[in-house]
Amino acid sequence: MANQGARGAKTWPLHRFATRRSSNIKVKVKTDDGPPPNVICVVKLSVIVPFYNVQQYAPDTLRSLRANARSDFEFILVDDCSRDGTPDILARAERELPGAVYVRHEKNGGLATARNTGIDKARGEYLTFLDGDDWLAPGYYPQLVDAIEELGCDFVRTDHVQCTARARTIQRLPHGRRGVVMNPREAILPADRSTSVDYAYAWAGVYHRRLVDRGLLHFTDGLRTAEDRPWIWKLHREAESFAAVSLLGVFYRRGVASSLTQIGDVRQLDFIRAFNQVIEETAQDRDADKLLPKAVRTYCAIISHHLGSIERFEPAVARKLKSMSAVALRRMPQDVVDEALDSMDIQRATRLRRLRRRPAAAGAAA
Repeated sequence: MANQGARGAKTWPLHRFATRRSSNIKVKVKTDDGPPPNVICVVKLSVIVPFYNVQQYAPDTLRSLRANARSDFEFILVDDCSRDGTPDILARAERELPGAVYVRHEKNGGLATARNTGIDKARGEYLTFLDGDDWLAPGYYPQLVDAIEELGCDFVRTDHVQCTARARTIQRLPHGRRGVVMNPREAILPADRSTSVDYAYAWAGVYHRRLVDRGLLHFTDGLRTAEDRPWIWKLHREAESFAAVSLLGVFYRRGVASSLTQIGDVRQLDFIRAFNQVIEETAQDRDADKLLPKAVRTYCAIISHHLGSIERFEPAVARKLKSMSAVALRRMPQDVVDEALDSMDIQRATRLRRLRRRPAAAGAAA
């Protein structure tokens, strides 16, 4: 499925090993007077992999990382305070996986915070992400690095394979032009079609370190779901260049019982905080009049989606979903909301109009 061959390994000079710590989460990191024996110190690619209670899947993930190891790659394994056997698996991987750097949170902080810990420790010229229950095709990362180096852009986005039980489905980035460097802002619109900002998977791509230096690669700390949404919007608004490539190699596992997409507790409501951030930041953009309709329409569609499956939420969370969503709808520019609802099918539009008229409840602010 890949379209390029991996380059040969290079010889890299050694430098003193250093660590960086997240300001938001206390971490335990093993350090010494020199580099860890299994980590090269001039790093081409840093792979950030958060893990949380995934002992069933972590071995597959780690085996796939080994099949992508290279002397100038590092794998930052962030355990977000797992309560199962995941820490033991990662401690063993630190010894056995070439390039492994093991970090453990003393307190669970969520996916966004775990990724930020990894970004703070990363030393690579390029960075990418993988979730602790997903896996890779052998040799995928060398091809991914080849792609971004040949294109010379801020970030590259890829397709992926979605895995639900035994079914495999190729999911394409909704961007038709492949292998062409473009301004990321040009891939946000049109408002009425799926575009690159709707394909918010952080692990479906690779990112140049200059995005870290510009403050564009970190996630909103503490978000436990929809953490990729403000992140992908910021990338497309503020980065200078990107490209899409037809490269497959990430296998995304759907339907994992421990995933927040399968859990109906209050953490799911972080999507409201995430999209409130998208709306607020896009409203301050120089092209707000063009971009806001897309952001508002997407937000409305997500609210409607959650309302349409409200039975999966705990009763108290369902009530909070309705009240917080009603507040969010009223906070958005009403003319833009009206335009978005007019473009939707009757069922979804009616559901949202009814919700917008819902009386405000005390403490319902998102």
